[in-house]
Amino acid sequence: MPIESTRAALQLRSLIKRGGELELSLASVDIPLPGPNEVLVRVEASPLNPSDLGLLFGAADMSTAKAGGTAGQPVVTARVPEGAMKSMAGRVDVSMPVGNEGAGVVVEAGSSAAAQALLGKTVAAIGGAMYSQYRCIPADQCLVLPEGATPAEGASSFVNPLTALGMVETMRREGHTALVHTAAASNLGQMLNQICLKDGVGLVNIVRKQEQADLLKAQGAVHVCNAASPTFLQDLTESIAATGATLAFDATGGGKLAGQILSCMEAALSRKAGEYSRYGSTTHKQVYLYGGLDTSPTEFTRNFGMAWGMGGWLLFSFLQKIGPHAAGALKQRVVAELKTTFASHYSKEISLAEVLDLDVIAVYNKRATGEKYLINPNKGLAG
Repeated sequence: MPIESTRAALQLRSLIKRGGELELSLASVDIPLPGPNEVLVRVEASPLNPSDLGLLFGAADMSTAKAGGTAGQPVVTARVPEGAMKSMAGRVDVSMPVGNEGAGVVVEAGSSAAAQALLGKTVAAIGGAMYSQYRCIPADQCLVLPEGATPAEGASSFVNPLTALGMVETMRREGHTALVHTAAASNLGQMLNQICLKDGVGLVNIVRKQEQADLLKAQGAVHVCNAASPTFLQDLTESIAATGATLAFDATGGGKLAGQILSCMEAALSRKAGEYSRYGSTTHKQVYLYGGLDTSPTEFTRNFGMAWGMGGWLLFSFLQKIGPHAAGALKQRVVAELKTTFASHYSKEISLAEVLDLDVIAVYNKRATGEKYLINPNKGLAG
């Protein structure tokens, strides 16, 4: 299935200039010939994950965004606040491709048996630069999708499914028995709910709206707490007490929520305390911040004793830690349950050019639950 036309394709690029300006554009790049152990994938679906938006926009103030270029090759510029440029030092004047994961069809393959076996297959892949019409990827980084699965169904086979599975695996490895999860009505949150229901793991879901609570309850969730409710902290404490959750994964990152979770964990544990201790309960309570939906500082009041921890959690570091055998087992579960547990839902499919439309940016950059966009890099383009 060789590419007969000129070997050039479009790729979305993000550039932070030394003068404090973000520039987003569609660059024309050469389509590489795959090496012996590589395959060339025609990318047909790639999700806009929050981690992708972090690379796409950097520290730019998108309220200053301006459109330029042409309809086919638009350019968007925005100012980066002077105080934020220090955090961008490592990427200044470096044009960076974007897109952690995606799926498509293998159209060319290297000479090795492993690469040749993928020719014509629909695969999912992770490796960056997926907001491209074509992506050359090592064969061993591809995940063959089940027969009949579309690229759209397999586009989110890595980040969300493996993060959800990684949360449960972290729980087990660190000696906890139940979980708390925030932004729980997201695609990832819905996956985690299904995993916990299937695996018999207690889960406390935290959402911000009643309709999100209703969605999760309709999917079988047992414990759902609405942060907008006047009884939120009481409800959260009761749910934590019922499940025994001492581990939380917080997608918001900023604000007071992580500290509130620790406080409610301590309150639930104190009910079982045989005697008073000024140092609090001896059971370790842990909150991992794995996202940054709230970009404000993380605030907490230390009213949860001394046995606690708060830190970061990153999928790629976790997979490296558990090793290829354990990671492979998680990936095979994703394949087996791709259309059930790990089914993803998108509100809209957009083209590369539409990614750079200011009106479209205004919607997907809200990072609102239920408004996840899917990019089809070949939509409306020949190739």
